[in-house]
Amino acid sequence: MNIIIAGDGEVGFHLAKLLTNDQHNITVVDHNRELLEMVESDADLLAITGDSTSINTLKQARVQSADLLLSVVHDERTNILTSILGKKLGAKRTIARVNNPEYLTKQNKTMFQELGIDSLVSPEGIAVKEIVNLLSQSAVSETFEFSHGKLSLFSIPLNEKAKVIGKTMIDINKEYGSLGFRAIAIRRDGQTIIPKGLDSFELNDTAYVISKPESVKKVFELAGIQKVPIRKIMIIGGGRIGRYTARKLEEKISIKLIDKDEKRCSDLSDILDETLIINGDARDMKLLQDEGIRNIDAFIAVTDDSETNILTSLLAKRYGVKKIISLVENIEYIDIAQSIGIDTIINKKLITASYITRFTKKAEVSNLKCLSGIDAEVLEFVAKPDSPATKKPLKKLRFPEHAIIGGVIRGNESLIAVGDLQIKPEDHVVVFALPDAVSKVNRFFK
Repeated sequence: MNIIIAGDGEVGFHLAKLLTNDQHNITVVDHNRELLEMVESDADLLAITGDSTSINTLKQARVQSADLLLSVVHDERTNILTSILGKKLGAKRTIARVNNPEYLTKQNKTMFQELGIDSLVSPEGIAVKEIVNLLSQSAVSETFEFSHGKLSLFSIPLNEKAKVIGKTMIDINKEYGSLGFRAIAIRRDGQTIIPKGLDSFELNDTAYVISKPESVKKVFELAGIQKVPIRKIMIIGGGRIGRYTARKLEEKISIKLIDKDEKRCSDLSDILDETLIINGDARDMKLLQDEGIRNIDAFIAVTDDSETNILTSLLAKRYGVKKIISLVENIEYIDIAQSIGIDTIINKKLITASYITRFTKKAEVSNLKCLSGIDAEVLEFVAKPDSPATKKPLKKLRFPEHAIIGGVIRGNESLIAVGDLQIKPEDHVVVFALPDAVSKVNRFFK
């Protein structure tokens, strides 16, 4: 595909690198020449210095032959105008990053589509949704739903309480009978294993599991984990993510929100009716003690500073908080943050990539999740009639080595992938794939 990315920072450059790896023709438009030179040295793409709302700049980027125009700068007005102009000038599909949740209502989305914007993406809005989902599944470090919950993905750290330690999938099947879930990956000492029947689970592994709704309880039982009831939350940072999270939850859960900006705290007190707003620096241990950090159930650090989020999350862990969620914007910090005990990471670049990259696949992808603890994707493909995936049972498909089918959604029925299962046209198929296998997997579903 010919793809134009209008960006002004790390989100645009992360997308550029990611999509270049998928063999697309990428053009990046940015006003900062120094940043463009940096990304040009790391990826095979065309860089154009300029304003993406300039018609001449868009024509220079050959917008008339673009299959996809992505505008992901921080200013949503720029993204909206860029996408409208790009569509009028010939781009086949346009996607704009927005911050205002008002734009994402069904009625307003229709209005933007009439203006020429095919899709809107709000990283902050998706982050809030992920946080709310994680609090409802408090025992896991990452979760994602496919086809409205007909299948779910869970990322589960395995500790000494896990009943599966030292056992293979064959052992578990023999002991517990037919299972409504399947392990699709194991993360161990920085390495990713796609498990076969004889691969066993070890202490401190992170297991990635696809499960049917009725089997979630059994997954948690075997993993030796229990849901933590969430009654009290402390949120660090009153920006968009902190504010919207509090608004979503404040009528159900007791919330304290700490922010060091006095003006922002004043504004928040007018917006949030049931949340206690505290003006202070969350890095101050005495402040956290005074505000009862020992008695809270979940700690959510979502300031604009990754270092502050990591530091305050570590303080919360020291005080025994069971569920910790931290916004870490620097992707290089994610492994470090998880290795020192921060169990759940939110990253806006990965959130944006999850939403956008599904539009760049040759096969139809209805859902895609870029995982934060592992360099891999979980995709929900729609199997087309006469596609290779529908020709043989799974055990005879010769599926790419670094990919695995976790489950199939057929109408209202969800099925866990086993060797004798044969995919049918229009099935939704959940696939885990490492980066080098994604393009090969695409070919199976075209």
